Amino acid sequence: MKYLVRDKIFAIGDDYWIEDEQGRHAFLVDGKAMRLRDTLELKDPDGQVLVTLRQKMFSLRDAMTIERDERPLATIRRKRLSLLRDHYRVTLVEGTGLDISGRVLDREFTVEYDGELLAHISRRWFHVRETYAVNVVREDADAALLVAVAVCVIRMAERERED
Repeated sequence: MKYLVRDKIFAIGDDYWIEDEQGRHAFLVDGKAMRLRDTLELKDPDGQVLVTLRQKMFSLRDAMTIERDERPLATIRRKRLSLLRDHYRVTLVEGTGLDISGRVLDREFTVEYDGELLAHISRRWFHVRETYAVNVVREDADAALLVAVAVCVIRMAERERED
């Protein structure tokens, strides 16, 4: 399943829809203004919060956390610096992890679990420059989590580029 994201640099407080392949609203990214730290909520079309994305405070390295039902689900950190590819690690609370690698700022990267492709994020499928897709490859994968991971990693890379 591909999810379409209209790409732009979002300020805190900005909301935007992510659509499915048929053009239906799949997820709402709700930016929370007036918070001490960068906070986003990923909601379903009915307004139910699926996951909350938060900038981790007082961290030596830039990190974001993903929470579900107000409990930690995962932490995302830059893994290592490379000239050609970005590498991030998503550490899930149960101890497993996801690896993100590719060119994040170009919107060309993958999310893998133990070497198996879970999602591919790409602009190549669209002619509109400010659009990219999150293609969730496995049917049994948590689409909300993978979309949240893509949003977090892009946000972290954009913030790092600004610094």
